Amino acid sequence: MKLTSTIDPQLVNIEGIEEPTIVAYFSTLNRGEFGAAAELFAETGCLQPPFENPIEGRDAIAKYLATEARGMILCPTAGAMLLRDDRIVQYHLQGQVKTNYFAINVSWLMQLNAAREIVLVEVKLLAALEELLKFKK
Repeated sequence: MKLTSTIDPQLVNIEGIEEPTIVAYFSTLNRGEFGAAAELFAETGCLQPPFENPIEGRDAIAKYLATEARGMILCPTAGAMLLRDDRIVQYHLQGQVKTNYFAINVSWLMQLNAAREIVLVEVKLLAALEELLKFKK
């Protein structure tokens, strides 16, 4: 069963989110443009994947995404702004990550700086322990 075959990665429509940087992040990832996705981060930006150490800096993020995100389609469905001040805007999004083999519910915490660069993407799996154990390598 190919889950990704029914998803158009060009269409990223997130209810409650109109921030172009966030839409661009998911769109570039879904097209497999990992370098372009990493360029959306601030130079010292950080990606925090589930159960792993933080990945810091554009080059490290691009390398990580090219290795770990290949074949994934990120499907955020809804989000909201949590915080806005002069230095940072924080968003919370929910949706799914889909591959050829599984789909799992996920949340993303994203922070953008005043220049609309991504400072942080924190990814959390929203699954019961029993579900996660199925994916054990």
